Order: sequence, then structure tokens, then C-alpha cells
Amino acid sequence: MAIHQHVLNLVELCVRKGIRQAIISPGSRSAPITLALARHPEMTTRAVADERSAGFIALGLAQQLRQPVILVCTSGSAVYNLAPAVAEAYFQEIPLLILTADRPKEWTHQQDGQTIYQTDIFGKHVKQAFELPADFVHPDARWFAERATNEAVDLAWAEPRGPVHINIPLREPLYPVGDETFQYQAVRVIEQVMAASALSSETWHRLQEEWETAERKLIAVGQGPHDPALLAILKKISEEWRIPVVGDVISNLPRNGEFITQQDIFLSSANDELKHDLVPDLLITCGQSFLSKQLKLFLRNHQPGAHWQIQPHHRLADPFQSLTRLIPYEPTDFFEKLFSDIDYQRFVSNDDEDSDDNFQEQWQTLDRKATRLLNQFLNDETVFHEWAVIQRILDELPADSQLHVANSMPVRYANFCGLPENQRVEVFANRGTSGIDGCLSTAVGAALATDQLVTALIGDVAFFYDRNGLWNNLVPANLRVIVLNNHGGNIFRIIDGPSKQPELSAYFETSQPLSAENTAKEAGLAYANVSSYDDLKTALADFFSKGDRGKLLEIETDRYVNAEQFQRYKQLVQETFLDRQNR
Repeated sequence: MAIHQHVLNLVELCVRKGIRQAIISPGSRSAPITLALARHPEMTTRAVADERSAGFIALGLAQQLRQPVILVCTSGSAVYNLAPAVAEAYFQEIPLLILTADRPKEWTHQQDGQTIYQTDIFGKHVKQAFELPADFVHPDARWFAERATNEAVDLAWAEPRGPVHINIPLREPLYPVGDETFQYQAVRVIEQVMAASALSSETWHRLQEEWETAERKLIAVGQGPHDPALLAILKKISEEWRIPVVGDVISNLPRNGEFITQQDIFLSSANDELKHDLVPDLLITCGQSFLSKQLKLFLRNHQPGAHWQIQPHHRLADPFQSLTRLIPYEPTDFFEKLFSDIDYQRFVSNDDEDSDDNFQEQWQTLDRKATRLLNQFLNDETVFHEWAVIQRILDELPADSQLHVANSMPVRYANFCGLPENQRVEVFANRGTSGIDGCLSTAVGAALATDQLVTALIGDVAFFYDRNGLWNNLVPANLRVIVLNNHGGNIFRIIDGPSKQPELSAYFETSQPLSAENTAKEAGLAYANVSSYDDLKTALADFFSKGDRGKLLEIETDRYVNAEQFQRYKQLVQETFLDRQNR
């Protein structure tokens, strides 16, 4: 009997527990897993040859579906190529179920092909690693495989979500022989009953007392998906209670005149006296990592009196070095209950909100001033440069679409610019590990999971590094790729450290002469190239229109001009904010 029934049972169990998507990289040792997935009538499977790209495509799928996606590869070095995506999924809390084929353990280090040490290969970058038996003669082996698979799938679903690894040693023969047919048998599904998260009345009372005691409050929102309910309650708190709410573009906080989004600009030039006036008595945070370096430095160096982190699990992170309470609660539910309870108490006691109105006004005044300065700078069309290009792209993004911003300068430029509320554009970025690897592949995976238009905004180095994301038969018609080609790693010419080194060009910027045109044509993408504002305006109208295939727009800029314009803006900020404070 060549059919590996335990693999069929594993796939059936995954389906019964709600996993219906798989990304598969080809390989012979993994053939039993591939066939079991591909032939299951309730499983959608896609093949991606490059394992590194496959990992990020699976991540993009899982990110959109908000449910685990299976990721399959063969034995040997193929497994290591999944590592960047696995690490990103771990720190971004995206659920993946990684199924790696392996040779039986007795063949490790015996000069046999595609055999490495695969047990616990991802280390701490998975929630847990499992290994199935190679032989299933004894009933205990079958019991163990079934129990371990139940546990692995439940872990992938559970908060905090993340990748889970199952290593599967497989003996030959690996393919069905003769007239053997697959039979997906009934499997034992161990149901995990989730307890409702609730805080005691006493705990709520203490939180409300601490809230009322703090005169100056600040809410800071880290990376997270677009959540209309969360935005609605935060806007209500900001408007009615006069509490500043600050966040990045990856927080999906829109630029609406109410939320604070230009903190990276005005905090970079605020003197100590002004920063002292901006320090909250109580800081409340939710979401994942923060992009704004200036906000992180400000809150680390000017610590609040108390700091609450609101999140649906107990994993503790303290990026501002000031955490006093970790509150395991869904942020939307928490803020809605807090608002309702305190609002009712004030109504009963006929007590008005006693927050410092001037505190929010200070934050919003600085935000408005920074916005005006940025708009004035970017609307000047005398010089064609990358930052102004990105502003025009963001302004033209279709409503109800998605933006996937690559790391390095694109995500930073996008964070400076922000997005208006009426566009309803959802922003994603791989800020778990913040690497350039996989940014394009993640966008491809996302586009496979939605009918929305998905735009990948990416620099040339990140694009060429991950162009295998387009080397497959999966590129959907709703994908738009914008390559900002300054022919090198321009960020190193902009930031202070490397820009002052004689080795800048050779060892940091690593300039390159390539164009994305051939890659676009090979992938079947419509291609256009622009290098002026007029051409950009004309190209964007067609670029964002619907079509029967994906599109790639390459925008070429001068890296020296980009760096000069960035320094020019820093000088404008200095003159506008710091110099006036010191007069």
C-alpha cells in the first residue's frame, strides 16, 4: 500500500477545522502531501515553485482571509527558504500551517539527498513545532498523529495567531501504485471550547478610576487591519472627550483632521519644552508595531504616568518602556464599553469630562501645521522626485482598494503622506520583521484572496529581490505593481549614517542599471514607464482602470535629487517648527 493514509487524515482534519487554502511548492518527498491536498474536493490549492516566494504568497492569503493557510514544501534546503515568511508571520501574528516533508530520521547525515536537520528548524519563530512518526504500525502512532494535528491547527487559529510547523517524515513509495485510490476517512475532531474574555467588575472600576484621575490622555494605535468599528469609537472619543488619537498609515488611521498622523514631522523638531507639554498622564495603546520612529523616541524619553496596552491575548510587548497594565480585551469592545460606562456615570452624576482640552488642541495644531507644510512642499512641481510622486499616487488610489507598501523608503514616504478618510483604502506592510524580502509576493497572495484592486508600492531593490513573486501562473488581473526605480537602495543616501561614508555607493546603495520591463512582460503584465509629473498623471488614469490582466508602472527618479529634496524638507521643518519655538 503506497498511499500514506495518515497524510490523507491530516488533510481531512484541516478541512474539518476550517482550513481550505494551501500553497504548495513542488517536490517528490512531499508528493503524498501535495496529492492529498490537491485531490481533496474542499481544498483550494496553488503551486509556487520558489519556496521563499511561496511563503509570502501564503502569508498574503492568510492576511486577507484572517484564517490559517497551509504551506507545503519538500525536504532539505527548501525548508530553510520558508524562514523569512515564517518569521514575518510570527511577528505579524498571521496564521500559517507549515507542512514540511522529510526523510525518516535514520537517514539524516547519511550522505543521502535533500536531508537536513528539520526538527524545530524554525526555532522560536513558530508558536509550536510538531513531528509525526514515520511508521504507523502501532495504533499509538495513529493516535499521536491525530492528536498532534488537532493541537497544531487549534494553535494556528488561537490568539495570538501565528505559524505552526508540522514536520512529516515519509518513506517510499511516495506515489500511488496501480489502481490505488484516495479515501478521506472520518477523523476525530477535538473541539476546543473558547472561554469568553471578560474583566471583573472590580477591575473595570479600577480602570475607570485611573482613567478619570488622568487629566491628559493619549491613545496611540499600532499596525492593524482596517476596522470601521474601531475607527468609529476612536473618532467618537476624540471628538466628544477631546482626547488625541495618534497612529501611522499602517494603523489604518485616515487623515481626517481629527486623528494625529503627522507626528513623525513635528516631533522630530519639537524642543524639550514643547515635548514636555505633549506628554500624557495616561497612554493607551492597541495594535501591533509602530512605524513612527519619532513617536517611539518621544514616548521612551518622555514617559507617561501610566500605560495600558489593549490586545486580545497575553503576549507582552513594551516598545515604549512604560507599560503598567496589559489588558486582554478586543480593542473595539474595550473602548466601546469604556465610553458607555463612563458616559453613563457622568450622566447620572451630572459630571462633565474633565480632560485638558488644550492637550488635544496642542497635538492637533501641530498636526495641522505639519500637514500644511508638507502639502506646500509636495505640490511644488519644479523638481520631479520620489516623495512627490508617492503623494500623487496615494491621491489617485481608487476608493475601497488595497495598498501594500514595501519596506525601506516607500512605507516611510507613505506614512508622511497618509490617506484621506473618504478613499477607504486599506493599508498593509510587512512590519513584523520589516524586511524587503517578500513584499511583492505578499501583495500577490493578497490579490488572490480578494476582488478589490491591490496596489503594491515598491522600490527597485525590493522588487528585483522578490520578482519571483511574479514567476508563477497566479498573477491576478486585480494586481497593480508600482516600481519606484531610483537604481539603488536610496534609503542609505537619505539616512545620516551611511550617507556620510565613502563606501556608500558600493556597499550600501548597491546601484543597479535594471529596468522592470522584461520582468513585467515575462509575467504577462501590462507595462508603462514614466519620468515626469505630466506623464505620471496620464499613466495613472489608465493604470488603475480595470483590465483582463495585471499592470506594472515603473517610475524612474534620480537618487541624488531624491536625497536633496528629503534634506530640503528637513530644513523646512527645522525652520518652521524649531526655529519659531526658540524665538
